[in-house]
Amino acid sequence: PLDRADLAVELGFLIADGFLVVQVGELGKVEELASQLTRYAKSLGAGERVTRHAAGLLESARKGEVEQLKKELSATQKDVEMELVVLRDADLAHLISLGGWIRALEVASGAVDKQFSEERAEHLMREDIADYYSAIVGSLEPRIAERPNYVAMRDLLAGMRTEMTLAEGEAATAEDVSEIRQQAEKLVELSLKRADTP
Repeated sequence: PLDRADLAVELGFLIADGFLVVQVGELGKVEELASQLTRYAKSLGAGERVTRHAAGLLESARKGEVEQLKKELSATQKDVEMELVVLRDADLAHLISLGGWIRALEVASGAVDKQFSEERAEHLMREDIADYYSAIVGSLEPRIAERPNYVAMRDLLAGMRTEMTLAEGEAATAEDVSEIRQQAEKLVELSLKRADTP
């Protein structure tokens, strides 16, 4: 049996990837995505609602309705998180959200690093989000929060909060973006470490 915390983070990554697939118009990948979303959600005990959303995802993809696909993905994430909160598993809901943010940060920082502009870089400088997730990781159930990869993630997020904080009138530099991209890649690596691997 797979660790539920690992599954929750991976589900967050999967939902973020769903938004990317839709954004770039690769609607042919939606069927596989819907299948994986259903599988992960069932493993976490929130499969019933996701099965309904999966049908909506497939229908919207078939019709080429990009905006409806985005709404369906967003609703899928909210419903899974709500179901986990109802099941008294708020930690897993937080981990789904964390996984989605880490994956989005990895992709966004990579894109801005390749085609830098101050305006695009400014969108990455969200010290409030880094601070929020640092606090969330620190408040997880001890058997999760004390795993070495989560301790390292909390420390990394706390450091990113400082790196993302810009003084009044200060603009982010290409070096800042490159550093955030590297930190995002480390977060991905840490967040995808299985409980049973060193």
